[in-house]
Amino acid sequence: MLTPKQKAYLKGLAHPLKACFQIGKDGLNENFRNDVLNYLNKHELLKISILNNSSVTFDEAEQFLSEVGIEMVQKIGRILVVYKHSEIIDKPIILPIRK
Repeated sequence: MLTPKQKAYLKGLAHPLKACFQIGKDGLNENFRNDVLNYLNKHELLKISILNNSSVTFDEAEQFLSEVGIEMVQKIGRILVVYKHSEIIDKPIILPIRK
């Protein structure tokens, strides 16, 4: 669980990023989740856009992704910012310390 201070820090890091994944009319499936997990293992932070023709809601997307430990950082319009810590990368994102 991320603290508000950690979320604020991640929001700042995510600001210049562009959405790398889109949820469209096909909705959510295992291939999408695996692709997102592979990306997060290399980058830790990701923006996902939910297209207008998608029947997926934010709550459904959050539930679907949280099943594998992906945490929701922010929802802006139809954009989701998600985070998952990775042990694989050389320079991981260092979050502010929890108190």
